Formats: sequence, structure tokens, C-alpha cells
Amino acid sequence: MGENKALLEIDGIPIIQRICNLFKTLFSEIIIVANETELFLNFEIKIYNDLIPRRGVLGGLYTGIFYASFPHAFCVACDMPFLKAEVIRYLLKQMEHFDVIVPKTKDGLEPLHAIYSKNCLGPIKKIMDQGKRKVLDFYPMVNVHTIEENELYGLDPRMESFMNVNTPEELISARNSKHLYRE
Repeated sequence: MGENKALLEIDGIPIIQRICNLFKTLFSEIIIVANETELFLNFEIKIYNDLIPRRGVLGGLYTGIFYASFPHAFCVACDMPFLKAEVIRYLLKQMEHFDVIVPKTKDGLEPLHAIYSKNCLGPIKKIMDQGKRKVLDFYPMVNVHTIEENELYGLDPRMESFMNVNTPEELISARNSKHLYRE
């Protein structure tokens, strides 16, 4: 994209601000893990650099779970502008006996829209120590519960919660969406 995706604006609001605004209605703690922490100082929330640098998404996930004050953390990518509170609440209701609660859409598992327990820290570290970088690589080492897409249709019929903005074309599509998340 050529710029920090978290700061891209949709409907005049940076994606990260949209996420934080929603999270403030759902959670008592919000953490941002970023390489450029100075970009997020105005958000008045906890901001951390990766504990283990240059490990990509896994390093960020590890850092967020590590610093979370609670046994479970909802972890999401910074480029998902249309998160739905109803979907997140549904995932939260499932977390009691699992280490990972992850939705599965027609595109596959959504590991950056999932809940992780502190029990994931050891397996994530082990995978990173092996030089692996994919979030799914540690899943066989923990208790994972998959939420099928059909369970979420009533909460998010268009599956907008899982849309992310990775290309200029996706950004244009998101900006033109008739179903923008409203605060």
C-alpha cells in the first residue's frame, strides 16, 4: 500500500480509530502492537513494540497476548475496517474451554480475527524459534475451536467483519461500501 494501513481513512476515519472506537464499547483494555509506536500516541491506549523483532504477524500476536492483562485476548489485524460487535461477542461466548477461537470463512481460517489464550505464548515462541512465521503453524499445539461461517451469517450476512484492506483496489471498494461501520 505504500503507507501504514492502520492510518488509511474510510468515511473520514482512520481504520485503527474505527477499531479502537468499537473496542472501547467491548473491552476494558486495548493494546496496539506496532513497529512505529509514535504514530499511535494520540490514541491514549497501551502501545508496545514487538518483544521479538522481525517475526512479522507472529511477533505481534505474541507481544499482544504477552502484555494482555486477561487470560484471553481478541486479536485483530489493523486493516479490518468493518468489524462487527455482534460477531466479536459471539466469539467471546465460545472461549471458556479453548486456547484459540477462530472463524472460518469461505477464504479459510481468519487468525487475525480470533481469540487467543495465554496458553498460546509457549507454542508461538517455539514456532518463532524454529523460524516459522505463519500464525497457523502453532495451532496443532493448542486447543483450537473453529467457528464456521454459517454460524455467523445471522450476525454478519455479508461477512464484512473479515474484509481487510491490502491493495489500493480494496481500499477503493471499502470506501465505496454502502455498509460502513457507524460509530
